[in-house]
Amino acid sequence: MKIVVAKTAGFCMGVRRAVDMVLDASNLSREPIYTYGSLIHNPQVLAMLEEKKIFRIDKIPEKGSGVVLIRAHGVPPEDEKALKDAGFNVINATCPRVVRVQVIINEYARKGYSTIIIGDEKHPEVVGLLGYAKGKGHTITSMEQLCALPRFEAAVIVAQTTQNTAFYDEIKAWCKTNVPHYKIFDTICGSTEKRQAEIRKLAGENDAVIVVGGRQSGNTKRLAQIASGAGKFVTQIEEVSQIDYGKLSFAGSVAITAGASTPNWIINEAYRKIESSLQHQHVVKAFLFFIRDFLLKTNIMAAAGAGFLTYACSMLQGIARDFHHALIATLYVLSMQILNNLFTIKSDKYNHPQRAVFYKKNYFYLWALAILSGSTGLYLSFRTGILSFFVLLVMSLLGLSYNLKIFSLKSKKGTIARIKDIPGSKTILITIAWGTVTCLLPAMTNQSDLMAVIMVCLFAMGLVFARTSFFDVLAIQGDRITGKETLPILLGEKRSFEIIQYVLLIDMGIIILTVLMHVLAIKTFFFVFIPLIMLLLIRFFKKNSLISGVYSEFVIEFLFLATGFLAAVI
Repeated sequence: MKIVVAKTAGFCMGVRRAVDMVLDASNLSREPIYTYGSLIHNPQVLAMLEEKKIFRIDKIPEKGSGVVLIRAHGVPPEDEKALKDAGFNVINATCPRVVRVQVIINEYARKGYSTIIIGDEKHPEVVGLLGYAKGKGHTITSMEQLCALPRFEAAVIVAQTTQNTAFYDEIKAWCKTNVPHYKIFDTICGSTEKRQAEIRKLAGENDAVIVVGGRQSGNTKRLAQIASGAGKFVTQIEEVSQIDYGKLSFAGSVAITAGASTPNWIINEAYRKIESSLQHQHVVKAFLFFIRDFLLKTNIMAAAGAGFLTYACSMLQGIARDFHHALIATLYVLSMQILNNLFTIKSDKYNHPQRAVFYKKNYFYLWALAILSGSTGLYLSFRTGILSFFVLLVMSLLGLSYNLKIFSLKSKKGTIARIKDIPGSKTILITIAWGTVTCLLPAMTNQSDLMAVIMVCLFAMGLVFARTSFFDVLAIQGDRITGKETLPILLGEKRSFEIIQYVLLIDMGIIILTVLMHVLAIKTFFFVFIPLIMLLLIRFFKKNSLISGVYSEFVIEFLFLATGFLAAVI
């Protein structure tokens, strides 16, 4: 069975903005945090907000304190004023697309125009829009209701931003013929139009459609309605446990889409669950998927990548067949990765739910594996030399203390008590650690050319930086929920992708430059393909952001194995 995930599925700009704003407020403020009404129509996100001590108020008290966030749907202007008068610090997270509609309605209402809103009068966005119509607002959900309205001397027509585009086109066509003096505005969000156009296409091309999103989400319901129009099997689910695999067994291909308030982790989990259910139909595929997932969950894949990269760096430096340092790097990275995952089970609940379950279930065994692999790596480095042992010991102690409270510093964003609390520290420290074990430790026990060591180390660190930053982008929603400040959270996804691409381009330049300067052998030129392929893959994954995160992670990690294979054959 083929599984296709809609490119437009998941958080729209307005929802993402509102969620980011409330999470940032929660992570930075010590005051109580509230949302006025449901932030978005998704039960999992609302449950997550409650876990973060972000609660909802539905009525405005006479007096209040703390921070209140106005949801993406917006509210009537009198409600915003009442919240401020009650004493709340109000953060307005109304979607900019909705604000535009509010401005249009307010501008023409002042001139005496009536307002006709194409949308459900009970929907929070429409309730908010009616508040700007100065008592002259009307809502309709069908052509019959529109025809039943009086013919106004002056009126504006707007649509709820998540309205069905085909229905609104009918409304506009009728108005141009029957009430040409009405002013009609195209207010359906561009994201909504693209989402609906894509599901029409996917429903026509696939045997079944799964729509993921809250039951109360208007735009999610419309996606299901549009997909049903193609005559295919369509089911709307709020969570992956609601998938009926028996009804999907006939399908040769399944399309997955999601409403604008559905987070990526739920969409990815739906993909993984469907993929997993299909594995049982093919024994060979099931076995291969099991091996892939096991290697990733246990971090054996990442650790092996570090070992293969160490072997490649040693060969580039002129150190032949250095399996000893490759094993040290493998054991060190395995130990540190497992420890980090043991400490980050909370965020893995959103980023890697299967891994979180695996680590909870095998908690003590994984602790034992981390300690055993770290100790063995230290023993092997001691046999190599006292300097190598001391460097690895310091790095191991830093890795162990990364998640522990060891100091207390005050900053604008609160107390920094752990190394992990330092913004952006994760990516930088992982890059330095990998550069040290893959390049510097082998160079310490061999008489390598200094310039060759520097250039090879920069090359390796560039690959690791790009890898780690890309994985941080994939995990940005879960990291923001748990209060982590990774580089993508600090810089934004767009800027992070730009930096990743620049780093990989520089990596290619390093290889070309070292060959031209005769610092490294001419056969080293083949290594330029490693950052080039990584760059192309990351660009591809960026355009197809809802490709399974497990698949993306596996492919990127495999490139590190490829460096070792390449070093062995050239």
